[in-house]
Amino acid sequence: MKFSSLAVLSVIVLAAGAVFAQENRASGEQAPPSSLADEIKTLRDAVMQQQQQIAQQQQRIGQQQQQIDSLQKALESKPASAPHVEDATLRTEAPAATKTASDDTATQEKPKESPLSFRIGGTEFTPGGFVDFENVFRTTNTGNNISTNFGAIPFSNSVQGNITEFRTTGQYSRFNLKITGKYGANDIMGYLEGDFNGNDPTNVFVTSNSHTARLRLYWLDLKRGNWEFLGGQSWGWATPNRVGLSPMPADLAITIGEDANIHVGINYTRAGTFRAVYHFTDKFQWGVAVENSQQYVSSGTPAPVVFPVAFRDALTPQFDAANNNAAPNLAPDLWTKMAWDSAGGRQMHFEVGGVMTTAKITFQPTGIPGVSFHHDSNVGGGIVAATNVAITKNFRFLANAMAGKGIARYMIGLGPDVVVAPVSFNGAACTPTAGCAVSISGVHAGSGLGGFEWQARPKTLFGLYYGAAYFERNAFPDLTSPASSKPFIGFGGINSATTANRAIQQGTIDINQTFWRNPQYGAVLLILQSSYLTRSPWFVAAGAPKNAHLFMQWLSLRYVLP
Repeated sequence: MKFSSLAVLSVIVLAAGAVFAQENRASGEQAPPSSLADEIKTLRDAVMQQQQQIAQQQQRIGQQQQQIDSLQKALESKPASAPHVEDATLRTEAPAATKTASDDTATQEKPKESPLSFRIGGTEFTPGGFVDFENVFRTTNTGNNISTNFGAIPFSNSVQGNITEFRTTGQYSRFNLKITGKYGANDIMGYLEGDFNGNDPTNVFVTSNSHTARLRLYWLDLKRGNWEFLGGQSWGWATPNRVGLSPMPADLAITIGEDANIHVGINYTRAGTFRAVYHFTDKFQWGVAVENSQQYVSSGTPAPVVFPVAFRDALTPQFDAANNNAAPNLAPDLWTKMAWDSAGGRQMHFEVGGVMTTAKITFQPTGIPGVSFHHDSNVGGGIVAATNVAITKNFRFLANAMAGKGIARYMIGLGPDVVVAPVSFNGAACTPTAGCAVSISGVHAGSGLGGFEWQARPKTLFGLYYGAAYFERNAFPDLTSPASSKPFIGFGGINSATTANRAIQQGTIDINQTFWRNPQYGAVLLILQSSYLTRSPWFVAAGAPKNAHLFMQWLSLRYVLP
């Protein structure tokens, strides 16, 4: 349009010049013929030059359109990665079926910022979370609410093992706040997350259901160049990832189920940590971390771990049996972990890592008056590994495992880290009257999960999982006991409590169905979980059932913030 207007203007000027020349001739004035011809020629050249420029511009536009078409075809022909399935309870955002499935809106629109986001200066604040209406039914009365105590399923020869339980609650509803900003060369992200699964009063279900707010996560992450640093309370590195070593809950491989205690075989802590990660490439990362430790000997009534009787009063306060947050610790747990993700084609993720744990006790040897306090310490450790692989575009295989000594606390606290054994002191045999000391001994344990996730439809996601945990026996006679027949102490010995679990297993089928989703208004989901669990103790009395069994069904209706 611009060049056409100039051409018209040139013609008008040319016509005006001709009329002016005719008027001059009519009035008897003689116009120089050569000057008029030059002027006409100049105007014609200008018009031709403008037409050439128009043609060149049209040619360039055509070339750019061809490039756009080529890029579009390349993008369409590129293999699509498998759906990014995130932690099912949505531990922060919408489940995979709503977040990454290619439904009506997701495939038609580019990603949009949350309509709830707001900025203060150069920092962006994005609130999130979900409202959860949760229902759970169990075939035995575990006495739990939304977090199943997998290690305390009641046996069929007890009253609690012969009565069902049902609960409706909104306490798994969640809120979070993500804060992001770029300051110079530093990319900063802060994250805060909470729910209402705290330490409720015993009368919480009588009238008002006033559930206690609980801190789940808070951390600050800084990225600068290839380095990344994180400090605060985060999911620990015992937990498998779907992508890299990301601390975001949506990037963890923790099933798509509803149980707040996740699943047997998913190892985790959410504890104080500081980590440093180096990104060799966008797909390969390696880091080290320190995490809060806790000397743990498992929980239950009767206690699954028994201390030597002569040292019991001194040792009990030094360990946590899920009832002592004042247990002392020698040092933080030390972690290292690396992760690799595929660069294209079939999406794959592999990770491997290790942890070193410590425990320490103080005691006063028996049988020798005036002996000062002595100490004993123990070093444990283990390895972790995990993978998830897209077998097809919508079908994914996941697996993770952890094994070692002194690491059972990471296995949902289902077994003890260590036990304490009586030993001789100064070379003398340990007897009730002679000198006795004690020594820490680690408990070997292993835990893992395997499963499949299938995006059957854009808004329908299925999960199938099997997880198991095993805790090795570590028992011995109590040489400090005055009884003539020395009882077995430690973990899993003869006549040990049924809370001393040898193995716990769980199989689960999950369904996540998205009813409605809009990037500006959020999503409405239906989450179903059906699980069958068994637990087997080390010792079973004559005539007692060998295993405890439980079936549970979850149904949750959830609204997720956009």
